[in-house]
Amino acid sequence: MSFDLSVWALPNGATPEQVRAAVQRCREGRHGEQHPDPRVVGFYRAITASYPDRPARPGTPWEVAPLHAAADHVEMNLYPTCPDQVLLDIERLAGEHDLMLFDAQDGSVYPPPVRVRS
Repeated sequence: MSFDLSVWALPNGATPEQVRAAVQRCREGRHGEQHPDPRVVGFYRAITASYPDRPARPGTPWEVAPLHAAADHVEMNLYPTCPDQVLLDIERLAGEHDLMLFDAQDGSVYPPPVRVRS
């Protein structure tokens, strides 16, 4: 069983409920017509530069490849045994690209690390 994360390009101030609603629309196959968000494009290019998804290779963290990339999000289905560094890289890149993180295991939504204030 995979460990599933997704990153979302939503407007600043988006709530966890808005992220969950976007996830639900995706699960229903409703992606709408829109141009790819540059934040999503940048994230996808960066994460796949470190962990290629085309073609899937032995040792890849991706249980499902290629990654599901849409205009406003990237869904990643990871092997549960993937190294912690992969998760740290996903979190770091989400922050660098100002993307919200959605953890499909429990429905948690995390703002990008750069948005978190001490």
